[in-house]
Amino acid sequence: MHVFFRATLRPLWFMMANLRTTRTFTRAPRIALRGAVPVAIQLENGRQLTVRLHQLSITGGLLELATYVDERSHIAMAFAFGSMNVHANAELLFPLRGGLSYMQPFRFTGFATGVRPTLELEITKMLRQMMAATQSSHRLPDRSPRFSWDS
Repeated sequence: MHVFFRATLRPLWFMMANLRTTRTFTRAPRIALRGAVPVAIQLENGRQLTVRLHQLSITGGLLELATYVDERSHIAMAFAFGSMNVHANAELLFPLRGGLSYMQPFRFTGFATGVRPTLELEITKMLRQMMAATQSSHRLPDRSPRFSWDS
């Protein structure tokens, strides 16, 4: 028995098989901050919390909270990153238990004027610095043979 997709009269399994090949998805580059950046957030009810930022990208990130906040809650957030202060709105996603705290992903829903392009530049700059530091620390020492012609 075949189920047909009405718009094209093709079997549904054919449409599903081609779905994987037609979509290309590129994730935004992200920086692992490991809780080094404090973030002030304000919930919809006006309550304010200070949390830690673990990952950051231009599309969102990952917060560490002592207690989780309901999924789909909208927050206002402010934090210092690089040479700028970021003021943005975000939507919280499903929280995950992480040891003694909760890790809660978020998605940016809006930025203050001019913040998004500057944040993208800061993330790119920091990623380049991290790549340069990684490449310099992974260089192999010079192991060329040493000859002593004077002996």
